[in-house]
Amino acid sequence: MVRLVILFLILSIAVGCHALRLPSWVGAGRPPAVIVENPAFVQFGDYEVLWEQIVDSIDDNFKIKDEQRVRVIAGQLTEGRLETYPTIGSTLLEPWRTDSTRGYEKLESTLQTIRRTVVVRVMPEQGGYLIEVEVRKELEDLRGRRTDVADLDRLRHEGTLRTEDDGTIQDTMTLGWIPLGRDLELEQRLIQDIRARLAACGAPPQERMPLRLPPTQ
Repeated sequence: MVRLVILFLILSIAVGCHALRLPSWVGAGRPPAVIVENPAFVQFGDYEVLWEQIVDSIDDNFKIKDEQRVRVIAGQLTEGRLETYPTIGSTLLEPWRTDSTRGYEKLESTLQTIRRTVVVRVMPEQGGYLIEVEVRKELEDLRGRRTDVADLDRLRHEGTLRTEDDGTIQDTMTLGWIPLGRDLELEQRLIQDIRARLAACGAPPQERMPLRLPPTQ
C-alpha cells in the first residue's frame, strides 16, 4: 500500500511540473520514436574502435559478464559477442537509470521484480558489420510469496529479503526466473545509441568502407 501511495504522488507531481525546469535525466530512457532494423548494418572500418563504442554503450547500465571481442584469425575477422549479468530493472523511483525504458516497462519494473540480460553479436560483413542487440526479460518466481497488496511493502524490491511479522528478516526463496520474451524498446534504444556513437567517430552515413585488417605478422 505504501508503494502504491508513493507511485500516485509521483504521477501527480509529474502532471503538474511540465512548466518547471527539470533535471537533464528526466528524459533519459525514452523509447526511440523511429524503429531501425535489428540486426543493423553499420559501415565502419576499425573493428577495435567499433567494439569499444559498443562496450561503452552497454556498460552505462549493465555490468558485462562475458566479452569475446572481434579478432583476426588466419586473416579473417571473427564474430564478436558480449553478454551482461542480469540486472534488476529500474523503477519509477530511479528515473536517472535507463535500463528500463519510460512508460510501461518502467511501471512494470516498479510493480514486479523484472531483470534484463543484454546479448550483443557483431558479425563482420562486406564493407561493415551487422550488430544484433537482444534484451531478455525475466520475472522472478518466488516460493510462498503472498499476493495481498498489504504484504508488498514488506518486500525489498529485488525480492531477496523479507521482513516477517515478528520483525525478523529472512532470505526469500527463489524458484527461478520466468522468461517474458524480449524487451524490444530497450533493444531499439541500445542499437540506436551504438549507431549514434559510431557516427560521432566518423562512420559514413552512405558510402561503404573496406574492412581494415592489421598487417600480418
